[in-house]
Amino acid sequence: MFKPAPLSLTIAALLSAPNALAGTVTGTVIDPQQQPIENVIVHYHGKQQSVRTNANGEFSITLDAAGELHFSKDDYIDKRVAVNEQDQTVQVNLTPSAIETVVVYASGLDKNNLDMVSPVSVLSGDALRDSAQPTLGETLKGIPGINASYFGPVSSSPIIRGLDGPRVKITQNGLDSSDASRVGPDHAVTTESIAAEQIEVLRGPATLLYGSGAIGGVVNVVDNRIPTNRIEGYEGAAEYSHDTVSTTNTYAGKFAAGHDGFNVHVDGTDRVGHDYETPRFYTQEHEGELEAHDKVDNTFIDSATVNLGTSYVADHWTLGLSYGRIESDYGIPAHSHDHHDHEEHGHDEHGHEDHGHEDEHDGHDEHAGEEQAHNVFARVEQDRWQALASYSFHDSIIETLSVRAGYTDYRHAEVEEQTIGTLFENTTHEARINAKHRVGQWHGTLGYHYTDSDYAASGAEAFTPATETQVHALYLLEEREFGDWTLELGARVEDYSLSSDIAGTSEHEDEHDSHDHEQEHHDEHLEDPELIAYEYDETNMSFSLGGIWQYQEGYSLAVSLSHSERAPLTAELLSNGEHIATSTYELGLAYDIEDGEAHFNGQNVQQEVANNIDVSWRKYIGDFGVNLSVFYNDVENFYYQQDTGLVYEHDEGFIAAQLGDEDAMTVYQYQSQDAELYGFELDMHYQISQQWRIKGFADSVSAKLDNGEYIPRIPAAKLGTQLDYTLQNWDLALKATHYLEQDDIAASETVTDAYTLVDFTVDYNFAVGSFDGVAYMQLNNLTDELGFVHSSFIKEQAPLPGRNLRLGIRAYF
Repeated sequence: MFKPAPLSLTIAALLSAPNALAGTVTGTVIDPQQQPIENVIVHYHGKQQSVRTNANGEFSITLDAAGELHFSKDDYIDKRVAVNEQDQTVQVNLTPSAIETVVVYASGLDKNNLDMVSPVSVLSGDALRDSAQPTLGETLKGIPGINASYFGPVSSSPIIRGLDGPRVKITQNGLDSSDASRVGPDHAVTTESIAAEQIEVLRGPATLLYGSGAIGGVVNVVDNRIPTNRIEGYEGAAEYSHDTVSTTNTYAGKFAAGHDGFNVHVDGTDRVGHDYETPRFYTQEHEGELEAHDKVDNTFIDSATVNLGTSYVADHWTLGLSYGRIESDYGIPAHSHDHHDHEEHGHDEHGHEDHGHEDEHDGHDEHAGEEQAHNVFARVEQDRWQALASYSFHDSIIETLSVRAGYTDYRHAEVEEQTIGTLFENTTHEARINAKHRVGQWHGTLGYHYTDSDYAASGAEAFTPATETQVHALYLLEEREFGDWTLELGARVEDYSLSSDIAGTSEHEDEHDSHDHEQEHHDEHLEDPELIAYEYDETNMSFSLGGIWQYQEGYSLAVSLSHSERAPLTAELLSNGEHIATSTYELGLAYDIEDGEAHFNGQNVQQEVANNIDVSWRKYIGDFGVNLSVFYNDVENFYYQQDTGLVYEHDEGFIAAQLGDEDAMTVYQYQSQDAELYGFELDMHYQISQQWRIKGFADSVSAKLDNGEYIPRIPAAKLGTQLDYTLQNWDLALKATHYLEQDDIAASETVTDAYTLVDFTVDYNFAVGSFDGVAYMQLNNLTDELGFVHSSFIKEQAPLPGRNLRLGIRAYF
């Protein structure tokens, strides 16, 4: 007879749940004026069960044991109330917050943003809908401390405190976006803002939960594609908007339904737009001639997404699965092959060479009239699966045990004249296991994180080799309250490994010949003496110590210290080739230049180590609210790209810049040097009256290398104000943002002039039958200001859009 092991008995005991129904808690939730508060979430701690208050502030929730009820609503200060297993009635008072408040899922402990030790910003609700753009960078850039890389409006990634690319982790429901946006600035992030429930931005190192790629911060996009609450009946929303600056039409919709714990969800978007208009600007062409422009060519977009999900939510269990599909074509500005004959060779959809191949899709044809003959556009396709299994215990050391897993298949083809010139592919498997627990007075999360990423690139711009990256990590985050103090401790140990077959010495043969032999090299790489089987292994350690002091009701002071380690990604370590999008030749840390050739030397590449201190002061009660953060980040072995003073010629290799012709590409190589970054973020709100509110915001970051030189492409400081007015069904907002001149520049940069953007928004809220809706009008860049983004690789070729009128309507049911 089978005899269960002690471990099996332990697990069975933990999974057992009380069966007896013990009681019901009813009550009301009111504000300081004794008025009922509607839609307050009442969550039974330790279970998936939650309810919302009705229009009279009333609720009723059943219990099977004594526990704790958590009351939360956006823009109110959370409250927790202990309850027993008997029938009882409670009255709960919630205090409004002067600072927007919301639960942050990326915190690891589902904490409110005001209770976070590290600074965090959240966009949700209508604020998110009003800010939503085709890319995350443009959606978030108005938040203090956040800027955008801006490679045109459809390829713009977030910059957090001057750090971007491989230092900013972009996740969807806590799992990596798994695209190629970290490889180059012309690669768009594959997350759709308009379909999100909320977007969370964690400033400063968030490496404990999300790994070494989050050494600068995390952007987490939260959606409801796997519903985690019971839905009874159905709900949904639909939206349409039109932008005049690019004649873009956007359609979006979502629908969810459920019964008896079973839920389904579907959402989708469709966006079609053309080249965007700008105020008159000039570029310097060949022979020093100036050419005038009033739009940025090759900035169209034609994208569609669809997402399906289902879940089963019981009192303790949540099980769910979702699938998402993205298909997007978008133009890449300043990306041309005019001075290279790459167009004669392409690759078919499998990455093989195809001379004169006609691409099987014709979705790009409608834009042919607005593109130049040699312009390149990106075709992105992504299939993404996510699964969730969660069990909430009761009266147990373990509160919740959850497993979230994902599989992503990503393809990014750069197409020219219906031929795929370069193909980027990335297949990722990821899993995260979390065990929320309470041991004595300590509350925390113990977790395991696994990632396997298989990246490949082939074609004209394959400047990084095929690479497989694996990460295994254990992490622990603990907190404990000491009266008005909350102490937070964390640690993560991460085993990071990278493997690739790479060329040991750069070849200066004719480029067409190298393309002709590409597949042969791929098939016979084990026998090719020029290829080296390279492996890079590193252990990254991260630690944090922080605390928040609620020294007076509605006032807090938070201090955080962190130590984070990061190993280089493929692009930083192994780049060796032309990156036409940025008009540069890129070399990684593992190469040395000698006698006009790049020689591989992958030894002694040191980790990037960041030691960060962050101090935040918050006032969030009364009519006046303030959130002020200052930070200092001391980084050892900071990875950055440096102008080598060389150019790359196909026939001669690396030669001095003055000897090359005008079509030769400047050679940038990744270097490492100690660096310092410091700055501040300020966000203020003042409720003048019931109808009027004024906001103020500002941020600044300074970044220098140890040798006194400035780090390139650091965003300019910004400051601004916003005036809000509400009258019955009308909401109006006037916002002005001033970007200061950026003259703290690296040797290869130019000064970026100051500019001011003025935006005006009008929302009208209405109800028709069972539908609630919002009709809106947005005037962006009202004064038609010409603005250049200092952090952009193509600053001079792609200024910001000119005056834009956006008209739209949203309906909820």
